[in-house]
Amino acid sequence: MLFWRVPLIISFLVAGLQDANAQSLPLFQPTRDEVLNAYKSASLLDSLAKNAILKGNIRAHWQPGNKSFWYRNVLADSSREYWLVDAKTGTKTKITDTTKLLPTKDNGIIYGGIKSRWERQRPSDSLSPDKQWIASVKAGNVFLRAAQGGEAVQCTTNGDTTNSYGHIQWSPDSKHLVVFHVFPVEEKPVYYVLSSTDTSFRGVLKSHEYAQPGDPFTGYEMFTINVTDKKLVKVETELYNFLDYPWVHWRTNDNNFFTFEKADRGHQRFRIIEVNANTGSTRNLIEEQTKTFIFESRIFSWYTAKTNEVIWSSEKDGYNHLYLVDAVKGGVKNAIIPRGSNWVVRKVDSIDETKREIWFQASGMNLGEDPYNIHYYRIGFDGRNLVSLTPANASHYCTFSPDRQYFIDNYSRPDLPAVTELRRTADGKLIAEIEQADISAYLKLGIRIPEVFVAKGRDGLTDIWGIVCRPPNFDSTKMYPVIENIYAGPQDAFVPKRFMNYGEMQSMAALGFIVVQCDGMGTANRSKAFHDVCWKNLADAGLPDRILWIKALAKKYSYIDTSRVGLYGTSAGGQNSAGALLFHPEFYKAAVSSCGCHDNRIDKQWWNEQWMGYPVGPHYGAQSNITNAAKLQGNLLLIVGEADTNVPPESTLRFASALIKTGKVFDLLVIPGMGHSDGGPYGRLKKRDFFVKHLLNVEPPDRNNMK
Repeated sequence: MLFWRVPLIISFLVAGLQDANAQSLPLFQPTRDEVLNAYKSASLLDSLAKNAILKGNIRAHWQPGNKSFWYRNVLADSSREYWLVDAKTGTKTKITDTTKLLPTKDNGIIYGGIKSRWERQRPSDSLSPDKQWIASVKAGNVFLRAAQGGEAVQCTTNGDTTNSYGHIQWSPDSKHLVVFHVFPVEEKPVYYVLSSTDTSFRGVLKSHEYAQPGDPFTGYEMFTINVTDKKLVKVETELYNFLDYPWVHWRTNDNNFFTFEKADRGHQRFRIIEVNANTGSTRNLIEEQTKTFIFESRIFSWYTAKTNEVIWSSEKDGYNHLYLVDAVKGGVKNAIIPRGSNWVVRKVDSIDETKREIWFQASGMNLGEDPYNIHYYRIGFDGRNLVSLTPANASHYCTFSPDRQYFIDNYSRPDLPAVTELRRTADGKLIAEIEQADISAYLKLGIRIPEVFVAKGRDGLTDIWGIVCRPPNFDSTKMYPVIENIYAGPQDAFVPKRFMNYGEMQSMAALGFIVVQCDGMGTANRSKAFHDVCWKNLADAGLPDRILWIKALAKKYSYIDTSRVGLYGTSAGGQNSAGALLFHPEFYKAAVSSCGCHDNRIDKQWWNEQWMGYPVGPHYGAQSNITNAAKLQGNLLLIVGEADTNVPPESTLRFASALIKTGKVFDLLVIPGMGHSDGGPYGRLKKRDFFVKHLLNVEPPDRNNMK
């Protein structure tokens, strides 16, 4: 009956041996003079490293006919060189006379992908497509009149200036229009005070509309109007009172039917609903329900122009995949991504309805490779003829020639400098390597290239991926404190997957730290199960996985000191970093938390309800940093800008108040006039000082008395 305890006991024994072995190395414990010199060196590196990487990317300027393109390199002495490339052969010719270059307007465009359904333009023109009718709203009601003149006919009667009809959408054949009776809800304001303006000796009170979890939405009641008899027909569906009003899609060759998409509040049900425009009757073409959440803002849908089909994305089979939907009969015709594929469609770039092909980006298809790496593919509507365009083990970024016959593939990893290749679009065949990034000057500065590190998560099976940055003058015979850069927002994954130009992680490492970052469970771009960990559980923040990842790093490298671990983060990362000291103080000893959303009831409605659910229940309070303030152990620095319009400043200040009421000691930095930020240059300076003091046990520079 106790066999289940054996692995746990063994793990404790192994951990104990680890710690014993680790302690055999002396601590990295610099003197104050050495730390002060490290500050100077880090500041110098910040400056020198900015332009130390050359030829990391090119912008292709395609010439008329798409048979060639030119690009420019900036060299070490800031001089420039120009190259002309023959697209068919990849042959490069150096350009000496730049006056002959054609700076075409759209060349080298980034193929950014199809707009999501929330980004598509919604026309407000009330003129019918056949230009015979004009629909207008007067005093809250819809009127219809002939475009050539004549008396307007009132089609609705119960609208008024408070609850007006509007958002008119015509059918392509001009025989029907869809209108909505609107029941507006005014968003409540949040406030902040600008303390330090130059125009007044009084603080300036500011406010802006800000919906928080549980607040009501504007409601939209859907109707159709038949142009022939001007009859108003109510659509047989519930009030549309979540995420704005819908845009409708009319059936090709039969405008008596249209569809719209509806996500229920709480993000647990999504439907594509068909409407009979004459009767108002409805049926579900697609209905998806889940016990956790549907990542609503990532749903992709494409309505074909001629074949009455929908290309639709869903995680219903465990990964974000594409499906072909019959928009007449309803239901899925076929899976476009083969069932059982344990990889993720990240973005649809384009759809060729004539060839019935989809061009998309995906990650996780290549075994043995970082599952977050972006690759480019093409596949048929029927799920056949999958073509991989970007084979290299790296994360790719592609731009296409205007005629899409060729593409520029720029790929890299955190540990692999960028390579730029010219490839043929038809089959992905390599034509020529165009450039390799020149990092020689970068390496001469002593900067160490980050290491990609992978270890198992809390289930003992799932790989957790991250990066490790070491100091320039790293000494493997001493034990270094660790600082984790954390952001566990479930809307994405955040560890860099491309070669890193010098940034804050390397800059902080230069002071004498091992600085790391990983994506724990609960973040996106992996399986649905991996993502579901965040559901009603944002306080988790993947911290159990992160702790195991750092411990695995310490098992591999004896110079990792797991007794001195700190972390920092901004926004959701601010919530995560402070939460680490509340919920895992046995491991994390110091945290810097910038503009954190410390209670998910105080933050944005759309973001928090997506992950914490609706209605707002006791679990919101149970996971609040504010509610759990009495659990604080270790050293904490809170940073907040007084003019933050993203996360209300009171989120941090209420947390501070709760800490004070429970007798906790912490540091608080309020930056006048600053918005949503990590604290800016001053905040980053204070962050470095904080970790130097609490993880290196050295007093930071006394800047008030420096020469």
